Amino acid sequence: MTVAENVVTKLDISAMQNTLHEQRASYSAHPMPDYAERITQLKALKKALLVNKTALCEALDQDYGQRSHQDSLMADVLPCVMNISYTIKHLKKWMKPSKRHAGLLLAPAKVEVVYQPLGVIGIVVPWNFPVMLSLGPLITALAAGNRAMIKLSEFTPATNIVLRELLASAFDNKHVAVFEGEADIAAAFTALPFDHLIFTGSTTVGRHVMRAAADNLTPVTLELGGKSPTIIAPDMPLNIAVERMIYGKSLNGGQICVAPDYALVPEDKVDDFVTEYKKQFNKMYPKGTNNKDFTSVINQRQYQRLTAWLDDAESKGATVIPCHENSRDDEQHRMVTHILLNTNDDMTVMQDEIFGPILPIVPYKTIDQAIDYIQQRPRPLALYLMSFDAELQQRIKTTTHSGGMCINDSVFHVAADDAPFGGIGPSGMGHYHGKEGFLTFSKAKTILSRGKINTAKLVTPPYGGWIQKLMLAFFLR
Repeated sequence: MTVAENVVTKLDISAMQNTLHEQRASYSAHPMPDYAERITQLKALKKALLVNKTALCEALDQDYGQRSHQDSLMADVLPCVMNISYTIKHLKKWMKPSKRHAGLLLAPAKVEVVYQPLGVIGIVVPWNFPVMLSLGPLITALAAGNRAMIKLSEFTPATNIVLRELLASAFDNKHVAVFEGEADIAAAFTALPFDHLIFTGSTTVGRHVMRAAADNLTPVTLELGGKSPTIIAPDMPLNIAVERMIYGKSLNGGQICVAPDYALVPEDKVDDFVTEYKKQFNKMYPKGTNNKDFTSVINQRQYQRLTAWLDDAESKGATVIPCHENSRDDEQHRMVTHILLNTNDDMTVMQDEIFGPILPIVPYKTIDQAIDYIQQRPRPLALYLMSFDAELQQRIKTTTHSGGMCINDSVFHVAADDAPFGGIGPSGMGHYHGKEGFLTFSKAKTILSRGKINTAKLVTPPYGGWIQKLMLAFFLR
């Protein structure tokens, strides 16, 4: 690092520290925004988002080198708009203190749980869905009454400019602040003493984030990834199976944390599956890498990682099958989906989350073998089952672990506003969608209230009185 770069980094870190101090002071001065204030903020955010939707799509296209506006609208902008609308509709109910039973031992007393804002929320945003994964957590944080500081990805500079302007039009810096920078800035950001930190990214970086947060005892929500499997059951017609999973693998060029990572296919149907997948891929993207609807790999660094993984797999015995003859554009870092056959665990592509347009096929003889394959591996962020067999559906639901699951679909469970989204184990922890997200960014504070009658004195010293003996005999019977 040069002297100039070191000075800039120190200035950036100082700015983040000062902003956190200002936001915390602002929160302390007004620690419980009422319902009307929160609704006003959410409506302002929605208005700014709609005003800037075209600019966001154009910026995303610029950052990727090619990204379909439809993909950006469907996967980045629309989920945020729907999330805001859903939150506005249900926020009053979420904010209402919940009454709890005091129980006979504490009577007469009233017990309620009040949902109090935590304070300042730190949000670390990845490059693959920079709009949804910055504004999505922000929506829930604002609904819970918090301030927020957002660290945007250095790989989406054009989108970051629009997001900065969008948020500045709706909030002052004491309420929502935005920061950019490379790995050193991200590391300093995650080391700040936030009241809660949410990170979306890889499992490897997630471990570093959790270590940094631990020094401040900052609670974390980690939205990570992993190798999300798709089980093609023996009863499932292949044309339907492919139809239900191919969009999830193709959206954003496969650069999705919940994209189908590999497919478990009956061994006697592997060839037919490949034929059907290529057929449907060519129907969706008839020009291959020249198709304007297919999103590029984000940059040369990620593209070179993916091509290196293909080379590694091929050198270790895999058969590489591009889904279109116009399969790669090295200069524009574009790549159609490549199917891999004859894979093994020595290949990098079978060890790490792919996060791109590569689809390994794992053949199986029996469904028991497929289930064992999943159970013996780290728990993924998503699991997809293609089957109309109700008994098998129930079995997979109850015998496998994953952050979420789709039956006869893929990735769309993330769009369910009225349901939690999050990982398990190495694929993450915590939730931030819907009511569960509101609870994540709130302190559920138990409050016991007594009136003029005080029965607590019945259990205070001196011990051994007849009332105390009677009470213990009654409650311990």
